[in-house]
Amino acid sequence: MFYKPNSQIRNFLYFGLMTMTIVIAIAVSQITNISPVTAQQPEKVNLIVSAGAGLKPVLEKVKQAYGQSQSKVNITYNYASSGALARQIEQGAKIDVFISASAEHLTTLQNQGFILEKSRRNLLKNSIALIVPRDSTAIKSFQDLTKPTVKKIAVGEPRSVPVGKSAQELFNYFRISEQVKPKLLYTRDGPQVLFYVENGTVDAGITHDSNAKQSNKVKIVAVPPENTYTPLIYPVAILKDSKNIAAANEFVNFLFSQPARKLFEQFGYKMAD
Repeated sequence: MFYKPNSQIRNFLYFGLMTMTIVIAIAVSQITNISPVTAQQPEKVNLIVSAGAGLKPVLEKVKQAYGQSQSKVNITYNYASSGALARQIEQGAKIDVFISASAEHLTTLQNQGFILEKSRRNLLKNSIALIVPRDSTAIKSFQDLTKPTVKKIAVGEPRSVPVGKSAQELFNYFRISEQVKPKLLYTRDGPQVLFYVENGTVDAGITHDSNAKQSNKVKIVAVPPENTYTPLIYPVAILKDSKNIAAANEFVNFLFSQPARKLFEQFGYKMAD
C-alpha cells in the first residue's frame, strides 16, 4: 500500500517546485540577455604623468581641457622636483609620461635606456626672476643680495631643482657666490621658493618667472639676461616601459595643440618649438 501525502504537503511541494523554476528562469534570462555592447566597452586608461612641481597650476588646466575630448583617458599627475622624479623612475616607478623642468635629467634617463626611442620633444621654455615680498623696497638687483640687511635668500637645491642650478650660475656670473652663500635657504622645488617669499620667511628668492607672475604677494625686481644661465627647457617624453604608449602619445600630442599652447602662454611659458 503506497503512502499518499495529504493536501497540505502536496501544496507545499507544488509551490516550492514552482518557486525554484521561476528563480532558475530569471537567472538564465539574465545570463543570456547580457548586452554585447556593455561587454565590449573599452576600459578607461589611466595615464601617470610625472611633471616638475612648478607646472602644477597650468597642467591642471590642461587636464581639464584634455578630458573634454578624451573621456576614456584619466590623467594622474605626480609632482616633484625634476631630480626627484628622475630618481623615482630610476628606482622603478611606473610612469607613462615625464615632463621635466630640466633637459639634463631627461638626458640622463635617456642614456640609461628609460625613454621610448624618438618620443622626446622640447615642450616649453622659461626664464628666472629675482622676487621679493610686495612691500619690500630694499632689493632692486642681484648685487643688492650682498647687503648686510639681506639675511635670507630662498633658492632651489641645485642638484635636484633646475631653477636652483640656474640661481647658482647667476651668483657665479655676478661674482657674489661667496657673499650670499651663508644666506641661502635651499628648497625642494621652485614653488617652495615662492611660498617662502610670500610669507616673509626670506628677504628674496630666485624662481621661475612664470610662477612669480601667478602671485599677488610678491614682485619681480630683476630678470637676468638669458645668457647668464643655462636655458630652462622643458622636454617631454614617454617612458619605454609604459603599458599605455598609444594613449601616452595622444596626450603628448595634445600638449602641442592650440588649446594647450594658449594655456601655457596664459601662465607665462613660451613654447620651445
